[in-house]
Amino acid sequence: MSTKKRILFIANEMSPYLELTEFAEIVNKLAVLSNDNNMEVRCIMPRFGVINERRHRLHEVVRLSGINVSIDNDDYPLVIKVASLPNARLQVYFLDNEDFFKRKSIFADEKEKFFEDNGLRTVLFCKGALETVKKFGWPPDIIHCSGWMTGLIPMFIKTAYKKEPVFSHSKVIYTIGQNTFKDKLGADFPKLVTINDAVTKKELEVLKDNNNLAMFKAGATYADAITFGAEKIDKKLTDEFMKVKGKKVLKYDAESDLTDYLQLYADLAK
Repeated sequence: MSTKKRILFIANEMSPYLELTEFAEIVNKLAVLSNDNNMEVRCIMPRFGVINERRHRLHEVVRLSGINVSIDNDDYPLVIKVASLPNARLQVYFLDNEDFFKRKSIFADEKEKFFEDNGLRTVLFCKGALETVKKFGWPPDIIHCSGWMTGLIPMFIKTAYKKEPVFSHSKVIYTIGQNTFKDKLGADFPKLVTINDAVTKKELEVLKDNNNLAMFKAGATYADAITFGAEKIDKKLTDEFMKVKGKKVLKYDAESDLTDYLQLYADLAK
C-alpha cells in the first residue's frame, strides 16, 4: 500500500492553461515540485472556453461521467476532462459545463461587464471540484486552494462535507492573492452557497460583502493554513490574517524556491 502523501491543488488558474495572475505559474511549480518530492498529486481547475483543448490535449474522462451538482434545487451536469501537465507525470482535471464555462471570456464580457452568473459559476466550480474528488475515491491529505474562485472550498470542507470519508483527514491551505475585481457576486449568492442547512447564516456572515475580498476572507477563515500569493495584498487581509492565532501562515517571498511550501505540506500532513 502506498505511503505517499496525497496533495490536491484546486485553482481557477494554472500555467500553462490559464494565466490571470503571477500565482498561475507558482501553482504549476508547486504541483511539479510536490510530484518530484514523492507526493501523489492531482489538480483541478475550470475548463474555461479560452483554454485550447486541442493544444493542451484535453480529453473526457468517461469513468467520471454523470456528475451532477445540486445548487438551490437545480441540478447542473459536469463533464470532466483531463490532460497531462507538460514535462511532468501528473494529471490536471478540468470541470466543464456547456452553459457556464464554455464562453470565450472568463469573468466579464467583451465590454468588461462582470457576468451576472459569476456567483453561480463559483458555487458550481467549488461543489463540482469536491464532488469530483468523491467520484475519484482518492482521499487527499492536503488540499491547496488558490484563486478567489476557490474561496468557498475550505468552508464546505468544514461544514457540508465534513462527514464525507474522502475528506475526513484532509487539511486545507488557502492562498490569498491580489484583488482582481470590485464587482458583487449577486444578492442571491448566500442562498446559492447554502447546502442543506449545513452552511448556516453564521458561516455565511464572512461573505456578506459578496465580493473579491469576501471570497479571500472566507477561504482564509476556514482554512487550516494561509499563504500569501502576491506582493500587493489588500491591507485589510494582511492585517487580519498575517498573525492569526491557531493557523500556520506563510508570508509572500518573491525569492522563495517554494520549499517552504513543501515544509508546510509536511507539517499539516503529519
